[in-house]
Amino acid sequence: MTHEIVTELALNSGLLYFCGFFILVLAYVLWPSNRKTFDRAARMPLDDNES
Repeated sequence: MTHEIVTELALNSGLLYFCGFFILVLAYVLWPSNRKTFDRAARMPLDDNES
């Protein structure tokens, strides 16, 4: 194996890994059962509760 082949393999496998990770995170965020959690987190800065 030459250096160019190893570099190309590393680049392609890294790209596939991060694309797959992005799709998993996107699916988690958009999953219907997680909606309440993210809505509550989005409204946190607007709450008037002083803790």
